[in-house]
Amino acid sequence: MVLSVTTVSLPPLPPNSSPGVGPGPTNYSIGERFFLLGFSDWPSLQPLLFALMLFCYLLTLVGNSTLVFLAVRDPRLHAPMYYFLCHLALVDVCFTTSVVPLLLVNLGGLARALSRAGCMTQLYLFLALGSTECVLLAVMALDRSAAVCRPLHYTALASPRLCRALAAACWLSGFTNSLAQTILLATRQLCGPLRVDHFICELPALLKLVCGGGGAVERQMFAARVVILLVPSAVILVSYGAVGRAVWKMKSQTGRKKAMATCGSHLTAVCLFYGSAIFTYLQPTHSYSQGQGKFVSLFYTVVTPALNPIIYTLRNKEVKGAAKRLLGRVEWRER
Repeated sequence: MVLSVTTVSLPPLPPNSSPGVGPGPTNYSIGERFFLLGFSDWPSLQPLLFALMLFCYLLTLVGNSTLVFLAVRDPRLHAPMYYFLCHLALVDVCFTTSVVPLLLVNLGGLARALSRAGCMTQLYLFLALGSTECVLLAVMALDRSAAVCRPLHYTALASPRLCRALAAACWLSGFTNSLAQTILLATRQLCGPLRVDHFICELPALLKLVCGGGGAVERQMFAARVVILLVPSAVILVSYGAVGRAVWKMKSQTGRKKAMATCGSHLTAVCLFYGSAIFTYLQPTHSYSQGQGKFVSLFYTVVTPALNPIIYTLRNKEVKGAAKRLLGRVEWRER
């Protein structure tokens, strides 16, 4: 995704005003700009953040792309678990790409101006991909629960047709949720200078600019966020509760270790993603701390997608085996 970003000087604030608070509503126009303040309050920290974010982004691109390549290429990885893992890798690459390029530009030290269309586009894609990942992680938990709790029926339960339908439902629900929230926000009047105290056009930071508070619209948006975050969380908790009971009943020590290794990696990724996302999106707008929120947002938008390939492959013998077989073929051809 390419967004039009312009380096500008910030307009002066009116007397006795603060970011997001002004004398009246701002009329939308073609020339309207949202000023992303980013990490301008921490200028000495920006070079370090730039290096870390660039490293995480490259790690996300390489790690997730390699995971997809191995899963598509190796027939032994043509299983439901790796099918959903490929979708997660694709979501992570797109999710991070919707954030990091603009973040790296922002870390140049000056405030960056983003057009209204560009800001709304980034918000829509960011919310869509984040919502898709929420639902996808729940589907992956259901898949692991079926594999551990009903191993004899797993092949019949996780049919290719059902897996494709579930993956499509994840993408559709994510983009539908994002469309509803973006439209609701776009119809609201914004007050004061459009200074977004964030490095991206994120929903809680933009809601701070709404004239007179969000009212009923904000409550509707909050309810949508509760559904997209807490319903999948409940599914994940129930699924892993069933997995825990099944593992406890296993007599084979080898079976226990294999189940815990596979499910443990997924549960780690879930905790990292959901913990930071719930902290950001399930608190009232008036209590949202933008300074703290920026660093929490870094965690689930940049750090977690970079760690997912490592988390899922570190103790996964099948993925390691696929990588070794691929490297073996490359070495053999070179000879």
